[in-house]
Amino acid sequence: MSGLFSELQTHLLQEQGIALATLVRGPHHVGAKLLLFPDASSRGTLGDATLDAQVKADAQLALWSGSAQLHHYQLANEAFEIFIEGFPPPPELIIVGAGHIAIPLTTIAKTLHYRVTIIDARAAFATTERFPHADEVIVAWPDEVLAQRRLSPSTAIAVLTHDPKFDEPTLKVVLERQVGYIGAIGSRKTSQERAKRLQSQGLTPEQLARIHGPIGLPIGAANPEEIALAIMAEIIAFRHQQAQ
Repeated sequence: MSGLFSELQTHLLQEQGIALATLVRGPHHVGAKLLLFPDASSRGTLGDATLDAQVKADAQLALWSGSAQLHHYQLANEAFEIFIEGFPPPPELIIVGAGHIAIPLTTIAKTLHYRVTIIDARAAFATTERFPHADEVIVAWPDEVLAQRRLSPSTAIAVLTHDPKFDEPTLKVVLERQVGYIGAIGSRKTSQERAKRLQSQGLTPEQLARIHGPIGLPIGAANPEEIALAIMAEIIAFRHQQAQ
């Protein structure tokens, strides 16, 4: 048991994300624990392989939502109560495109305790001088960076380039990955035209439906600061909706 607690502590310190399931009521093995990791692997057991398999699905959801609640399971004539706690990694915002909207968006996201990464192939825009609050500023083609980067349901992607040669390859990469929010700037007409081009390149309607475009909540935003606020509000709304 001490090994499980040590592993739990290590993952919490490394902010990798983990879920802990504890058997609190049942005919046997009360107190047994099961750890679930982001790659769906696990350590420990609740005393029954069938019960472990059922619990893992709920633990995977808790891992990314951060929920902590009691779950009830029935195996044959035996009832079990399992308390599942999720410890997701810190929320991350990746901003593709270092334009004027990205500056206030970085500030708002940092205020909300997001880890913020800026990616843009244009070295004149992607600078630490323009983004002093960003955790990371990367000068490279966004799709190439994201193809090699660890992404998770705790990751939000805001595509702000407004340029098909940047945003479409980026969207093709992230729509194949298990990420949270995906938003892309552009008018409704631009979003529809982009979706048609992406579908012709092999993306499915289900994948394209994941794109929030036009990006941001419709609050009548008229300047970069208001647009950044609308984007961040939509990201937060999506995050809480997914946690329910």
